[in-house]
Amino acid sequence: MSIIQSLRNRRSYYNINKKIDVSEETIIEKVSEITELVPDAFNMKSTRVLVVFGEKHDKLWDEIYNVFGGQVPKEKLDSFKAGAGTVLYFYDENVVKGLQEKFSLYAENFPIWANQTNGMLQLSIWSMLRELNIGASLQHYNPVIDAKVKEMFDLPESYKLLAQMPFGGIVEEPSDKLKDEHKRVEFVK
Repeated sequence: MSIIQSLRNRRSYYNINKKIDVSEETIIEKVSEITELVPDAFNMKSTRVLVVFGEKHDKLWDEIYNVFGGQVPKEKLDSFKAGAGTVLYFYDENVVKGLQEKFSLYAENFPIWANQTNGMLQLSIWSMLRELNIGASLQHYNPVIDAKVKEMFDLPESYKLLAQMPFGGIVEEPSDKLKDEHKRVEFVK
């Protein structure tokens, strides 16, 4: 499949279930491979990924609801919980700080570059999941849930949570993508 076709197929799937046609091991192998392949500035390798399945996945979404004290509709969070798993995206602030100290002329750019790398990783994993006929969406309940996620999964304090990607079997296709009416690309000769 071409990168263009992969991007066309990648959508935000909110109606997902626990029925996927690939093993958890296959997902873990592909996420690991993509994490190694995505480029990053200074080869910093600051990205960290946690793939959560089963009861831990369900508990994650229950805890997100609890952390928000009911301010996020339970039905919305339950739609993510209905999936087969969640990919949690982080970068390690210790790695970023180490490079800021080592290359002080670029210090202010390392957090930006870590975020750029993480964005590429998110899109790559999202597209890979769709190629496996798995639907996903990208969620941002951080920083409100940061402490609870670190506690639940015994993660280092240096892990900065950036996004959550619930995924699962596709129950229903989303509506067609709307054409962007804004001119976002210009050409200069």
